Amino acid sequence: MKKLAILNGPNLDRLGKREPAVYGHATLADLERDLRAAFAGQPVELEFFQSNHEGALIDRIASLADRQFHGFVINPGGLTHTSVALRDSIAGSGLPAIEVHISNVHAREEFRHKSLTAAACVGVVAGLGLSGYRIALEFLAARG
Repeated sequence: MKKLAILNGPNLDRLGKREPAVYGHATLADLERDLRAAFAGQPVELEFFQSNHEGALIDRIASLADRQFHGFVINPGGLTHTSVALRDSIAGSGLPAIEVHISNVHAREEFRHKSLTAAACVGVVAGLGLSGYRIALEFLAARG
């Protein structure tokens, strides 16, 4: 059984309410339900976590490593562009991570074009809406 986590950073608890023209109308609970359904019957255990606090995300990444997870998907939200500490946590975990962004960050404001966390990840999915999470999880689930 592969243990995979989905981590969401600041403001992602506001999905469905915050800027629906950019992020859509689905909520974080909708995303969790859809991913659990997509992976039902597969040898994959999913864990979900969201926090608006950088330290809580860093603590969770360390916990995933300590509990021998096989990898994680992370949408760092605004921390993508600002957090060296989160980047170091991802890199130091020893776990494969995929960075996901619901919107195409490269088609948005200039400050969103640079990710501090992406280099610590094995891949990045951006601009595919919530389906980017499923794509990232499928990659990690199939990874040897």
